[in-house]
Amino acid sequence: MEYVTRIVIIGGGPGGYEAALVAAQLGAEVTVVDCDGLGGASVLTDCVPSKTLIATAEVMTTFESSHQELGITVADAPSDRGSAAGPPMEQPVRVVGVDLGKVNRRVKRLALAQSHDITASVTRAGARVMRGRGRLEGMQALDGSRKVVVTAADGSEEELTADAVLIATGGHPRELPDAQPDGERILTWTQVYDLTELPEELIVVGSGVTGAEFAGAYQALGSKVTLVSSRDRVLPGEDPDAAAVLEDVFRRRGMNVMARSRAAAAKRVGDRVEVTLADGRVISGSHCLMAVGAIPNSAGLGLEEAGVRLRESGHIWTDKVSRTTAPGVYAAGDVTGVFALASVAAMQGRIAMYHFLGDTVAPLNLKTVSANVFTDPEIATVGYSQADVDAGKIDACCVKLPLLRNPRAKMQGIRDGFVKIFCRPGTGIVVGGVVVAPRASELIHPISIAVDNNLTVEQVAKAFTVYPSLSGSIAEVARQLHTRKTTGEG
Repeated sequence: MEYVTRIVIIGGGPGGYEAALVAAQLGAEVTVVDCDGLGGASVLTDCVPSKTLIATAEVMTTFESSHQELGITVADAPSDRGSAAGPPMEQPVRVVGVDLGKVNRRVKRLALAQSHDITASVTRAGARVMRGRGRLEGMQALDGSRKVVVTAADGSEEELTADAVLIATGGHPRELPDAQPDGERILTWTQVYDLTELPEELIVVGSGVTGAEFAGAYQALGSKVTLVSSRDRVLPGEDPDAAAVLEDVFRRRGMNVMARSRAAAAKRVGDRVEVTLADGRVISGSHCLMAVGAIPNSAGLGLEEAGVRLRESGHIWTDKVSRTTAPGVYAAGDVTGVFALASVAAMQGRIAMYHFLGDTVAPLNLKTVSANVFTDPEIATVGYSQADVDAGKIDACCVKLPLLRNPRAKMQGIRDGFVKIFCRPGTGIVVGGVVVAPRASELIHPISIAVDNNLTVEQVAKAFTVYPSLSGSIAEVARQLHTRKTTGEG
């Protein structure tokens, strides 16, 4: 009788379900243990819901910012419903607001549908899905196997035996001791989808990716937003030129951006929320969204008892093929603290299975990862950054081209944004890039291909682009870099 490798995956987010698909395809017996629904936070409370909300906000922003530029007139819908002479002529309808309850119902519906689709794919591939919480039980057995105990909602337990275990349990919102969320006025990003009415005055604490995305979205939907940032600028971890563009857009659209203002506490005062800053100042709003980072879901899993090393932050240490310090135990996704991206989690999970099951595998290369901030405009990045160049981690030439010079951008009324590419001097090999533009998440792909395949700026410049198109700016930047790379300019 042929032996079948047994894989147990704890956590059903992108790292977990992608690993399950790979392992099942390679012939393993796979069990996915999950307590919330496949897709994890990425699908149910984070990436999919937030981007769905942002998509609605994007429609509002695009219309409000461009209708006058493009010569579009707006008017209220006609009050009469028609007459004997026939129905009234169709009239343009003025955008007057948003039904947040309806928006959030759609957000939740789409998230659940996506989760159900993932579950169907995983079960169709031959994997078993168990509802419950899993934990490792003790050290590795003499035969190399591991024990996983699954606790169901009713308290009953079932023990599984695995040849390899993948931990993909994700993370949860960090909470400040003196700013505890109540789900009504003080919220985390997992709770905002329960709102039925648009916050009149929203205070967003935290100017990282999550804070910036929600601040921009609610500003577009009609809230009066105050963004509290403890740093000198919004998006402190992103390209400084890109962050400057976004902050300028935020302020121009009426957002109150408070730099170098650390929040110390938040409390409800009747139907209001008061946020106290570290310097003693107090700001007031109708709602407060806390976006101050995430905590890995690594507690209660029996990790350290099983020989799994945790970092001081609680994240699981892994190598570039997703192995932990415990034989037969792998980890993927936000619980590892590598990159909080669904794409990275999925890749970590796939790599883990390829490695354990003996298939061809390449170690995780974070310098080929493309990422996107879903603000308006979007900020997309790949490869080495300006910070890497400034810190001397790589010698690179750089050219930045504002979108104002792009003919398609002029036609669409796009005023903010740019394309920036980094390449090696002499060889011209593309090592990184930044795009700030509408749909930058789509425009970054050709630069990602160049980075991943060690293409030169000459090769990028010679490829045909459509005229007129925003992607034409990518080719134009590559052309300018091809000229400068030999002189070391830029």
